[in-house]
Amino acid sequence: MTRTSLFSEDSGLAQPGIDRTPEHVYSRMVLERLGVPGTAIRVLSGTNYITADEVRTVARELTRYGGDRVILVTSSYHTRRVKILWHALVGKYPEAVVRYTPDDPVQPRRWWSSSADVAAVSHEWLGFLQFWTGFPVKSAY
Repeated sequence: MTRTSLFSEDSGLAQPGIDRTPEHVYSRMVLERLGVPGTAIRVLSGTNYITADEVRTVARELTRYGGDRVILVTSSYHTRRVKILWHALVGKYPEAVVRYTPDDPVQPRRWWSSSADVAAVSHEWLGFLQFWTGFPVKSAY
C-alpha cells in the first residue's frame, strides 16, 4: 500500500489538534479482515501526492525487492489512468495488472446521473490532462 498526501480537510483538522487516520491504516484493516496475514501487507515508504507518484513508488519498491509483477487495486473509474501511467512511466516490465473490486459503486455507463460519479469522471479527465501536459500542476500539500 502507498501513503497518500494530506487533503485540505486534514489541514483544517490539524489546527485544533485533531489527527486524521491515514487511508492506508483503514486499507490494512480491510485486508486483515479479509484474511490477508499482517506479515504479507507492506506499506511503502514515502508520501505520494498524485497517482504518478504512487506508480513510481510501487515500481521502485517492486524493483528493489526483485518482483516482476504487481496487482494494483483501485476504483473502477481510475483503472484506465493507472494503466496508462504505468506504461508511460515504468514500461512493460515489471508488469502491472490493474483491477477494481466487483462491488465498486461507480456506474460508468450512467456517470452523469450521480454527482459522485460526475466528480470521479471529472477528476480522471483532469488527471489525464495533467499527464498529457507533463504534470505542470504541483500539489499544494
